[in-house]
Amino acid sequence: MNRREFLQTTTTASAAYSLIGNSRAWAGANDRIRVAILGLGWRGGVLLPEAIKLPGVEVAALCDPDRDRLQQAADVLEKATGKKARLETDMRRIMDDPSIDAVTVCTPNHWHALAGIWACQAGKHIYMEKPVSHNISEGRKLVNAARKYNRIAQGGTQRRSNGRIRKAMELLHGGVIGDIYMARAIVFGVRDSIGFKPVGPPPANLEWNTWLGPAPEQPYHANLVHYNWHWFWDFGCGELGNNGSHQLDVARWGLQKGLPSKVYSTGGRLGYKDQAQTPNTQIATYDYPDGTMLVCETRGLYTNAEGGVKWGVHFYGSKGYLSIDPKGMYQVFMGRSEKPEPDPGTLDEIDHYGNFFDAVRAGKREMLRADIEETFLSNSICHLGNISYRLGRKLDFDAKTERFVSDNEANGMLTRKYRAPFVLPEVKV
Repeated sequence: MNRREFLQTTTTASAAYSLIGNSRAWAGANDRIRVAILGLGWRGGVLLPEAIKLPGVEVAALCDPDRDRLQQAADVLEKATGKKARLETDMRRIMDDPSIDAVTVCTPNHWHALAGIWACQAGKHIYMEKPVSHNISEGRKLVNAARKYNRIAQGGTQRRSNGRIRKAMELLHGGVIGDIYMARAIVFGVRDSIGFKPVGPPPANLEWNTWLGPAPEQPYHANLVHYNWHWFWDFGCGELGNNGSHQLDVARWGLQKGLPSKVYSTGGRLGYKDQAQTPNTQIATYDYPDGTMLVCETRGLYTNAEGGVKWGVHFYGSKGYLSIDPKGMYQVFMGRSEKPEPDPGTLDEIDHYGNFFDAVRAGKREMLRADIEETFLSNSICHLGNISYRLGRKLDFDAKTERFVSDNEANGMLTRKYRAPFVLPEVKV
């Protein structure tokens, strides 16, 4: 299928869904939501069995350019349900299927926004793993597409459904530590050297051109497929955009802030030399016009914990501070006391993935725990830090226009060149 044929197909599908898709109602468990899972690596492998267990949800299609992983996932599905799903190596054929109601996007980062926009144009709802875009410009277009085509779109920032983290947010927003002047997100996890892999032909089971998608054409080497793409700028966003996405989302949630006005990031790939490009150690500092600070630090080498936390967020206020780890175990310290306050408890746990399908079934975007724009804003903070790091200087940012102030070089990094036919459509609300 060439680009013109695909656009004609999605335009036709979009027109059809504009008539019936937005008003479709699911009566109950017997009227199933048919979902396709795009990308069957780590996150796709986690969400597949979750989808299988959800009432009223049918995994109707699986997609991955690696035929071996595709077959492995198909075997898992058939063993659990006795049913065979549609199998595709090219997601464009999934988009062309009007019987698919929703897609779950678990591809590498460089595919996220394009897959989401295509899905919206084809009348499909989207659950999108973080980061929801590879850069800021395409992330905004993804949000625009969800709004324009009236699609339910959830980001995979699952901590927004965690009962204890929700309780911590309730306390913070209620003023438990007073006026919050800083949040510090930390991601301390050892990342060993990935070494060097030679350029060579891709394995027979992998459709390399499809895996590359919108990224620049380049030769295959084994450090790209299937996980270490995170550490190459054409495909991933480094640790700041990987696990930093989760912690920065919690930090921004607690601060009740949008995008910052200033950013400065420094770091490096320290301790060894290898083929990767992104830093294994990085500090990004963000300033807001009212003086509030947001800091994110990733450490990829051996390190101590801070306050017993290696992954999480510390909030600092005029009356005390609150520390929270990824599982939601939080503690409140008031004033100069080194003894935590009594545990305030938790709120109900929410199934984040299931919440997406509940919102689809009800046709209510307001039910989402992580609407796509919330995840986009948090992920954009990661992108801002990476742009500052790559340019090696402090940057001024206009949150209203989502552009850097008087800096053409930095603004050029808000987007990328897209390889035909995987060109990002222009989407305006």
